[in-house]
Amino acid sequence: MEQASKAKVFRKLHERDGAFIIPNPWDAGSARILQSLGFEALATTSAGHAHVMGVPEGFTSNRDVLEHCYEIASAVDIPVSADLEMGFGDSPEDVAETIALVAPTGVVGGSIEDHTGRLGDPIYDFNLAVERVAAAVEAVRELSFDFVLTARCENFLHERPLLDDTIKRLQAYEAAGADVLYAPGLKDIAMIASVCEALEKPVNVVMGLDGVTLSLAELRDAGVKRVSVGSALSRLAFGGLIRAGREMLEKGTFTFARNAASFAEIENLLE
Repeated sequence: MEQASKAKVFRKLHERDGAFIIPNPWDAGSARILQSLGFEALATTSAGHAHVMGVPEGFTSNRDVLEHCYEIASAVDIPVSADLEMGFGDSPEDVAETIALVAPTGVVGGSIEDHTGRLGDPIYDFNLAVERVAAAVEAVRELSFDFVLTARCENFLHERPLLDDTIKRLQAYEAAGADVLYAPGLKDIAMIASVCEALEKPVNVVMGLDGVTLSLAELRDAGVKRVSVGSALSRLAFGGLIRAGREMLEKGTFTFARNAASFAEIENLLE
């Protein structure tokens, strides 16, 4: 019942006016802090999770991903959407199984990418990509609670800055039944507006990319419904760690502590 209630809340966030931010924690502590700050929903980050595990993105196991989803969803009282990358395999059947496996972890949404994970052939063939989304949609319909399915076109993250193909794919994923459409890597407000205008269902964009300074208001006016930040928050935390480590090693000083959150502030947010 708790999961069903979270699912209803998550769906309503996509149906109300305006745009909302869905930040990406990388562990239970960061999830609880973001909830305490007032965010209404969260999404996992595959990169942030991998880095916390001590491996590059793409090197976590399926079991690792499922345990991570459970960890984040169990830590908070707000809806959580899962970054499921390509799903646990290439075939539509693999994608359907991914949805079935992640559903019991407590998440109420998830994203499926058309990225293959292969350097020489990074994007799935159009027809297969659509079939994969359709299989995910069918699997979602078998669940006992609402589940917001996000379909991602990864062109712009893999040196394929093809706006027409990206829109074509997102339109096909929308027709296949995806609830939210997402093309990470779009940095230009005109491109973002073009994507939003071409689709009827909610669009997610990712901020926190290098050189992108668009505001929530600008994105809302362009038609965006949901804004995530991917691995940006975890990279921010790791950036602080790296700078502090280098300062200690190279200078023998500890001024990095000036920028640290206080012990009391963290404790208060976690209570």
